[in-house]
Amino acid sequence: MSGAKMLVVMTAIDSGDSANTLADSIIEERLAACVQIMPKMRSVYRWKDKIESSDEFLLLIKTSTEKYTVLEEFINDVHPYETPEIIALEVNEVSEKYFNWLMVSVAG
Repeated sequence: MSGAKMLVVMTAIDSGDSANTLADSIIEERLAACVQIMPKMRSVYRWKDKIESSDEFLLLIKTSTEKYTVLEEFINDVHPYETPEIIALEVNEVSEKYFNWLMVSVAG
């Protein structure tokens, strides 16, 4: 995985059960090393020209740049939303020990 970098990918989902299921599936498929589920939050957004709000759970998905495309496709395929939030942030600095663990975790 020469040249790979770490990403934190964010997606929000409508329930704790759905968040747990999605997180478990992502880890099972080795698309990420870790998924953190942030507790219920309130999202306010524009959807189909109306202002909406809903309770959601935020997933912070730790992965490599090399896994991103497959992870994005996976989320789009299994996510219940018509247009799921999928935002990737490149990590500029990460401890060597954590990065090595991440790369081993997503290998295979």
